[in-house]
Amino acid sequence: MIKNKILLLLVSTIALSCGNHYTMEDFKTAEKIDAHFHVYTSESAAMEQAQKDNFKLLVLNTNSKSCEHVVETQQWLQKLDKSYTNKFAYSTTFCVDGWDEPGWTQNTIDWLDQCLNDGANSVKVWKNIGMKLRNKEGKLVMIDDPQFDVVFAHLAKKQIPVVAHMGEPKNCWLPLNEMTTKNDSSYYARQAQYHMFKHPEMPSYNEQMSARDHMLDKNPTLVFIGCHLASLEWSVDTLSEWLDKYPNAAVDLSGRMGQLFYQTCENREKVRTFFIDYQDRILYGTDIIDGGKNNENLFSQMHETWLRDWEYFCTKNKMTSDLIVGEFRGLQLPKDVVDKVFSKNARMWYGSF
Repeated sequence: MIKNKILLLLVSTIALSCGNHYTMEDFKTAEKIDAHFHVYTSESAAMEQAQKDNFKLLVLNTNSKSCEHVVETQQWLQKLDKSYTNKFAYSTTFCVDGWDEPGWTQNTIDWLDQCLNDGANSVKVWKNIGMKLRNKEGKLVMIDDPQFDVVFAHLAKKQIPVVAHMGEPKNCWLPLNEMTTKNDSSYYARQAQYHMFKHPEMPSYNEQMSARDHMLDKNPTLVFIGCHLASLEWSVDTLSEWLDKYPNAAVDLSGRMGQLFYQTCENREKVRTFFIDYQDRILYGTDIIDGGKNNENLFSQMHETWLRDWEYFCTKNKMTSDLIVGEFRGLQLPKDVVDKVFSKNARMWYGSF
């Protein structure tokens, strides 16, 4: 009788333990949001794969090209938003053309208000601020420039999230052979103009982070989502300190899984504890781009990336990745943490879906 009770208790404990974690078989049925995606085409195919894998998409407009491209992308995203009710959401952004003209600030606010009224849920800020934009004197414009103050105060008052890619990963300021992830060394080998190690005349990594933080200090009520782990991807300890300092801030994971894998190789429990401690402030995202070409490659990239990341967060499988050198084990986060990272936090921070 006692043996039967012990056996029953063991079975119940195992069942409870299994029930607290997702498996790979749950991937298709669990609701998920990719909260950092890009669409630069009038006829996006990305939603086809998203629906197959039970994903919703939050697509970010970005001032990475011309103002005309920003306006065109806004029109495409507005159309997609109407076509995929409750499955699609998008940000707007603003141009920095005409920065030195007296009407820039008010024109920017008017544009953002129009886009938000048309359905955008947030405002994207890109790394051209701090790395490319210069004023008429030729001085690089940083994100804490006083000319932005009225814009950010306006967004803070309306409780509109600002989602920002400020600076670059810390690897950007290192030689290629000293970078911690293969995806970074590969990217900066191709994009030498953004490899800051080769441009000592540009602001340092610390100067980029300080400008971002100074802007937040000036706007304490601003809802802020730091893309790419807020460019603090290199250390979950440092990222924890930053999140503690800025309670209105969250981060997305887009494009920085390699840095998480790297840290997991070194100290899995530290990374796992970070996700549990900050489970309300981390949003899943990939930074995948649908440029309207080669849909089969796009579908494969989406599915394989999502499946890999699901395995990392939901299982304790031994894994390898082409992003880093070395083997690591998945975090096997509790279900309620996975639900927040993969869907609930996007709803909470962006107010969509």
